[in-house]
Amino acid sequence: MKRVAFFVFSASGNTQKICNLFAENLQSSGLTTDNFRIRKDMEMPDVSAYDTVIVAYPVHGFNAPQIVLDFAKNLQEGQNKSYYIIKTSGEPLRLNDASSRKLERIMKKRGYRFKGEFHYVMPYNMIFRHTDQMAALMWKAANNTVPADAAVIAENKFRPNDIGVKAKLTRFLVSVERRGIALIGRGFTVDKDKCVMCGKCEKACPVGNITVKDGKITFGWHCLGCTACSFNCPKNAINLGMLNSWKVNGAYDFGASAEGLTEKDVCRYWHKSYMRYFKEHGINLD
Repeated sequence: MKRVAFFVFSASGNTQKICNLFAENLQSSGLTTDNFRIRKDMEMPDVSAYDTVIVAYPVHGFNAPQIVLDFAKNLQEGQNKSYYIIKTSGEPLRLNDASSRKLERIMKKRGYRFKGEFHYVMPYNMIFRHTDQMAALMWKAANNTVPADAAVIAENKFRPNDIGVKAKLTRFLVSVERRGIALIGRGFTVDKDKCVMCGKCEKACPVGNITVKDGKITFGWHCLGCTACSFNCPKNAINLGMLNSWKVNGAYDFGASAEGLTEKDVCRYWHKSYMRYFKEHGINLD
C-alpha cells in the first residue's frame, strides 16, 4: 500500500482544510496518508517510509513562507522520491504561479523529484475579510476539483506548471518583505482590556515568537507575518501594528449557503480573476 506524507504549514487552517480533502480522496483510492505540521520545533519523521511527499503552504507575498523553506532545507535526503506542492492564496492571480520556485530548487538539492503543483483559492487571513458566502463558494470549488487532482497524486502522474515572466519577477521583487516583517512583528501589541490570557496566541505561533508570562504577552524578533496569533485570538485582542488595517480575525463559515449567489455578489477586488477561477473549478454564476 502506497504511503503519502503531508507536510503542512497553515496559519488560519485553510491550507490544512484543503490537505484534509486531498487526504480523504487519496485514502478512498487505497493510499495511506499521514499529516505533519510544519513548525520550528517539529520532530522530523523518517521520510523513507513514504512513497510520495506533499509540501503545502499559504502564499505569503507571492512566495513560500520562510518556515517552509527552512523545513525543506532540513528535510531528509529524498533519494529521487516524488513530491507535489499544494498551495493556497486569497486571490486567484497568475502572479502567484512562481511562489514555489525557491522551494523547488531546495527540494531538488535535497534529492526530491518535482511532480506537480496544485493551487487553491481560500479566504484571506490578511488584507480584508471575505464573506462567508464567498468562503463557501471557494470550498465548493475545491470539492469540485480536488478529486481529480488527488487522482494525479495517487497515480504518480506529472502535473506541469507554466510560469510566466511577470510571476517570476513579482516573486523576486516582493521577496524583500521578509527582511522587514520581523521588525513589524516586534511591534505587535495586545489590548489588555480584551485579552483574557488564554495563551492561544503563544500555542498558535509556529516559530515560538510569542511568550506569555506573569500576565504579560511579549512578541520577539522572529515573526513570519503569518498572523496565526491574531486570526485565532478568541477576543480579537492583538494589534498588528503597521499591518493592523489588514487584520482578519476569526474562522470562516464554510458551511454557509452560497445558493442564489450571482456574479454581482463576487467581490470587486480582482473580480475577473475570481470569476475565471470559479468557472475553471466548475462553478458558473448568473
